[in-house]
Amino acid sequence: MKVLVTGNLGYIGSVLVPILEKEGHEVIGYDIGYYKDCLLYDDHLHIKQIIRDIRDVSIEDLTDVEAIIHLAALSNDPLGELSPGLTEEINLMGTLKLAQLAKEAGVKRFIYSSSQSMYGISTYDGELDEYNSEKNPITSYAITKWDAEVALNKLQTSSFIVTSFRPSTVFGASPRLRCDIVFNNLVACAYTTGKIEIKSDGTPNRPVVHVKDVCAAYLAGLNAPAELVAGRAFNVGIPNGNFTVRQLAEAAQRAVPGSELTFTGEHGNDARTYRVSFNRIFTELKDYFKPEWDLDRGGEELVELFNKVNFTEEDFRGKKTTRLAQLSYLQKNNIIDLKMRY
Repeated sequence: MKVLVTGNLGYIGSVLVPILEKEGHEVIGYDIGYYKDCLLYDDHLHIKQIIRDIRDVSIEDLTDVEAIIHLAALSNDPLGELSPGLTEEINLMGTLKLAQLAKEAGVKRFIYSSSQSMYGISTYDGELDEYNSEKNPITSYAITKWDAEVALNKLQTSSFIVTSFRPSTVFGASPRLRCDIVFNNLVACAYTTGKIEIKSDGTPNRPVVHVKDVCAAYLAGLNAPAELVAGRAFNVGIPNGNFTVRQLAEAAQRAVPGSELTFTGEHGNDARTYRVSFNRIFTELKDYFKPEWDLDRGGEELVELFNKVNFTEEDFRGKKTTRLAQLSYLQKNNIIDLKMRY
């Protein structure tokens, strides 16, 4: 299958592309290139690459494409607040333009990388599911992810299959590693400084999932029969995948023996706590999605990567692994403007 991957030069995309190639798919990359130089090591990929803003996509870019996995977006809440209206322009309008052109071009499947952030701050004690749980998106990023899902489903037809996957917070090694996400941050901090400092009391819940298991979910979206995925949304996680921040920190400490773990509690009981149900993906896609990674294995993998690349505290705190720092660098050096254009 000819598969176009938007955002292929990001954290998840850099892991997804070789997996797709191994599965026998022909991959085309589509990426603006903000993070193309944020490599910890050479990934040796040689696919057809389109370097272009998602806002400028054309139907010619989609010639003979059979499926799209759409990852490209301003990728977290701080990035989403960089410029008013910019998140909507890229994450929502750019997504809908891509999908509408894809439908016109005869693309058969559109797999959307959505987000669990649409659940917002939850007061519900149970696990949040895809349809029955209240959506309470608070940030620009979360609002655009939810609005895009709703609009994409309206484009759904028997010949244009739309599926949305809502990953938990991702962890794990990548050529373009991010250390501005929770578990990667904790392990990297332990590795480079010997210390892990948690400013909450450690009780908030954070669902997490390994980057390769997220890629496995996207593959399920490609491979599962249409009747299982058409117009559907799936939370993506691992069995027993809701962890407290304390549990994540303790797993990071196990990955880096001898590191020091302290809870300062200065931020008290962080209100950003939620637990998510993964029952739908484990039951409805059980023949197509089988997650393989847990925290300890992922922590070991990160340490192996850090050893391989001689990872330093400068790498940890710098723009190579922190997306907001990279974008700020590009703007301050007049490489991109305030509208995120080169």
